[in-house]
Amino acid sequence: MPIAWEVRGAVGIARIDRPERRNALNAELCSELLANLRKHRDLGAVVIAGTGDRAFCAGADLGRRAADTEEGELEHGGGDTFRPAFEDLLDAIVDYPAPVIAAVNGVALGAGMQLAVACDVRVVAPGAKFGIPAGRLGVVISAANVRRLVLAVGQPTARDVLLTARSLDIDEAERFGLVQRRAADALAAAIELAADVAMLAPLSVRGHKHALNVVSASTGISTVDLEELRRRETEAFASRDLQEGLAAFAEKRPPTFEGR
Repeated sequence: MPIAWEVRGAVGIARIDRPERRNALNAELCSELLANLRKHRDLGAVVIAGTGDRAFCAGADLGRRAADTEEGELEHGGGDTFRPAFEDLLDAIVDYPAPVIAAVNGVALGAGMQLAVACDVRVVAPGAKFGIPAGRLGVVISAANVRRLVLAVGQPTARDVLLTARSLDIDEAERFGLVQRRAADALAAAIELAADVAMLAPLSVRGHKHALNVVSASTGISTVDLEELRRRETEAFASRDLQEGLAAFAEKRPPTFEGR
């Protein structure tokens, strides 16, 4: 199964099991992980990891995203299947009653960084890197993910990451608040931490997570602004620039964007 799911005592462990694709996500994988989270609502903690030591998650499956787009010369076949499934998954992680811990054992790029940021705690291996290279592809990430990133690292670092498409190594990520624990074996350390968390008083842990979510949500976005952000996100997905970004990525060349 592309999502390897197991339960050890009161701890759920989900591994994205696509090492040949650097654990890239598609809609089906998001839905599979979401189904496991919904099925196992009574756990004391959940760990999310990627198989292997190269990548936690290298982002969305760009081959599949190319197939989803409606413009350009790449193979296409309908609307965007990834974004709705991905947003549902991240909302479920944030709303999961117990803590969700990311075991970041390698690169966490694009959707991979957004997935890690949606988790409550990140345990990170030395070779990990974080980044959202959306500007190199022509993608606009959702308002919810921008907000989560700003809450995690602050406006200056969020602007640096999103507006320059730069990556952060583990030292920078730790300095900016993304890394809560370092470990040579991120998965083993995350499972150990999850087991410790699962032994704490459930009402305390769940109550605190809910309170933290309520406080975070207090910096809301107006309906008008939210609609404008969604429009820009949708516009970017339907753009020729996205087709160019995907084609350039596949052909290993610099993209030439036109702003349309």
